[in-house]
Amino acid sequence: MEKGKSDEWLTTDEQRAWRTYVDVGTLLLNQLGRDLEPFDLTINDYEILVNLSESPRHRMRMSDLARATLQSKSRLSHQISRMEKTGLVRRENCESDRRGLFAVLTEDGWETMRKVAPHHVAAVREHFIDLLPAEDQTALRNALTPVVEHLRAERGRS
Repeated sequence: MEKGKSDEWLTTDEQRAWRTYVDVGTLLLNQLGRDLEPFDLTINDYEILVNLSESPRHRMRMSDLARATLQSKSRLSHQISRMEKTGLVRRENCESDRRGLFAVLTEDGWETMRKVAPHHVAAVREHFIDLLPAEDQTALRNALTPVVEHLRAERGRS
């Protein structure tokens, strides 16, 4: 934090930018979650399915999956337990590290991903992409990249 900045109130423009960002993030994730309800998935379930579907052999070490989904290891473990009960994923022991575990996308998980992905992409387009001209999407990405990089670095320190 910059010296002198910690005790200053946000300006009106800074506060509007901040509150708009918070509102968009909250409203968008809630809407995308509602759009996944007909498939009996949460937004967290879907994020895990995406990560596993894009990984070699459709599997990831639990610690890597926790990092990729920005979840604590214990929260991810509970999430994976719920997803195991529905047959979307399974855990496998790591051959090279007895303490390590993999989360693995099952055949049912892969089929669910293939079925749901087009609907999710359509929802992302409807509620976000199609509302922003391409140049605004680029500007938004450029504006938020330093924030993401800063927060990822902070997360790595804890």
